[in-house]
Amino acid sequence: MVLSVSENGMKREELIRYLDELLESAQFRDYCPNGLQVEGAGEVQRILAGVTACQALIDAAVERGADTLLVHHGWFWRGEDGRVTGFRKLRMQTLLRHDINLIAYHLPLDAHPELGNNARLAALLGWRAEGRFGEQDIGWTGRLANTQTLAELERQVASQLRRAPLVIGDADRRIKRLAWCSGGGQGYFEQATALGVDAFLSGEISEQAVHLARESGVAYLAAGHHASERLGVQALAGHLSTRFGLACEFVDIDNPV
Repeated sequence: MVLSVSENGMKREELIRYLDELLESAQFRDYCPNGLQVEGAGEVQRILAGVTACQALIDAAVERGADTLLVHHGWFWRGEDGRVTGFRKLRMQTLLRHDINLIAYHLPLDAHPELGNNARLAALLGWRAEGRFGEQDIGWTGRLANTQTLAELERQVASQLRRAPLVIGDADRRIKRLAWCSGGGQGYFEQATALGVDAFLSGEISEQAVHLARESGVAYLAAGHHASERLGVQALAGHLSTRFGLACEFVDIDNPV
C-alpha cells in the first residue's frame, strides 16, 4: 500500500485503510465497530491515544489541539442503549464541535502479534509466547524466562503495570507455564486450566473464577482491566509516529479497575 503523508498530515481514509490492514480488523467478530467510529477532520495531523474514549480523554484531545482520538475502548457496544442523551450527548457533541475523529480497535488490538495488548504484556514481563487459545485465538500461552514463585510474579506484575494485582493462589507455588488475556479475559480461565498452566493473568476476575482457581490449583492474577490494556494503544501510537511521522501522544486517564 502506497501512502502519502504531507506537511498537512495524512488523509483520514488512508490512515483507516492502513490500520484496518495492519490489525486485520475484518477477521474479528467483535462487540463494537472497529476503525472510524466518529468522523472528524479529513486530514490527520495530531493523534491523542488513550485506553477509553471517556469525556476526560476527549477534553484532553481538545486541550492539546488533536484532530484524532485513537483508543482501545470506543463506543457503540452491542446491547448498549443507542440513544445519544446525557453523557453520550456530551461526548459526541464535544467531538463534533471540535471536528475530532474517533478511531477505535478492540479485539484486533488485543490479538495483534506485535502491537497487541497480549503481545506487549509478554514483552514487558519477559514472557516467551508459545501459543494461542480461546475464541478467535485471543488468549496466549507461554513460559516465564525463569521459574518464579507466585509471590515473586505478583511483585513483578505490580512493578511493571504500576498496580497491585488481586491474586488467588499459594504465594509459594512455583510458576513456569502460564496463560494470559488482557482486559476482561476471565471467561478464558477454564480453558487455560485445561492447558496445564501454573497461572493465568487477566485484567479482571469473576466470583466463580475464584473458586475455580482454588479448586484447580491454577493461580489467578487479576492485574486490572485498564492497567493490562494501556500497552497496545501506546504501541500502536508509537508505530504510527515512527512509520508516518505523525504527532502522537498517549494520555493515561487514571482508572483503578
